[in-house]
Amino acid sequence: MTLHNLLLLPRLQPLSDLSVLIARLVVGAFLVWGVLDNILSAERMAEFVSFLAAYKFPLPEVMARLSVWVQFLIGVSFILGLGTRLAGLLCVMNFIVAIAMVDMHGGIRASFPSACLILFGFYFATSGAGRLALDHMLARQEEPHD
Repeated sequence: MTLHNLLLLPRLQPLSDLSVLIARLVVGAFLVWGVLDNILSAERMAEFVSFLAAYKFPLPEVMARLSVWVQFLIGVSFILGLGTRLAGLLCVMNFIVAIAMVDMHGGIRASFPSACLILFGFYFATSGAGRLALDHMLARQEEPHD
């Protein structure tokens, strides 16, 4: 094995689409799981409204529902690989707000999960969903055929 192969591990390259798919599925499932209780339970949504009110969010009733549904749709988008770039941007914005309004009060450790979601959102916004996604299938259908 050459130093080049040892450092760059080119044999892993064919797994890049699979790794993007796994990242999308894990992050998407995490986002959906994180808000599903708020969607299914009026009591849990009321708790989230109170939480946002305690952190001085404007219009906490509106912001709670908006945040929950946007996060849910981002998660579904990542899972399906559909509208992934837009979902990535929304993910970045959502979790910047989470850090600025809530997580920063708990320090770096409290901000780390949101920071990771910002990074994943930025990655998906700039790199897309990969080849194992509905976005890729739709783009291929739109390509002109000779």
